[in-house]
Amino acid sequence: MNRSTGARLCATAVVGAMSLALLTGCSDSGSDDSKNTGSGGASENAKTYTKAELEKLIIAQGDVTGYKVEPLEKSAVVAKDDIKAEEKCLPLTYVMSGLAPGDAAAETNTGAMQEKKPSDTASKSLDDLTDGNAEDAMADAMNVNYAVVGLSSYDGDGAEEVLKSVSDAVKDCAGGFSGTQDGETQKVNKVAEEKSSGTGDESVAFAVTGDMDGTEGTVHAEVVRHGNTLATYYAVNLGALVSGKSYVIPAEVVQAQATKLK
Repeated sequence: MNRSTGARLCATAVVGAMSLALLTGCSDSGSDDSKNTGSGGASENAKTYTKAELEKLIIAQGDVTGYKVEPLEKSAVVAKDDIKAEEKCLPLTYVMSGLAPGDAAAETNTGAMQEKKPSDTASKSLDDLTDGNAEDAMADAMNVNYAVVGLSSYDGDGAEEVLKSVSDAVKDCAGGFSGTQDGETQKVNKVAEEKSSGTGDESVAFAVTGDMDGTEGTVHAEVVRHGNTLATYYAVNLGALVSGKSYVIPAEVVQAQATKLK
């Protein structure tokens, strides 16, 4: 397999979205039932957590069967000041960068990578494979779910207001938008609401479709409110993007985080 093929596969992580977190290691459906309003309002036991408390509440290794959970590398986390986009669309770009969608009192994040045993083809040396089989092997090796999970805590009605800003952004930015991250321009072609997980007090889920090496690819995200805390999920499966197959935010990751916030 030539280097251009490997570079193309790595480039699929961009997908026109604002996240560099998923590029680490690269060297060269919607529904009108998308928003779960849950019980509405702040929970009776709503609390504004500190960063130290959030770090104890976010999922960790051993919390999600079949996934390796570990903090994002510092080099993969971008600062909000380095993200530029239309004001109304910024909450979406923040979620896709593993950041709090609004001005939080405290926040933290981590990454969950699906553990997968290599197939017989993927375990062979690339030198022993034909070009076609080599590309299939690469796609198979990358056919794993990866989710960036974030927790952010807010004062007063902050969590409800920020969640509303995300919901509004999904509608207002449906036709797409452009932005820059670390000076690199990236384009989103469309944003669509999706059916949310139904966890927490209320939630909103969305899909973002963007340019991907001359074609289009879609990534998925969700924001869930648990009292004064927002849990954000940004998921991508590079193998599915290459093959054009559909995928979703890993339910087991969402459920594991929801359980820790109860």
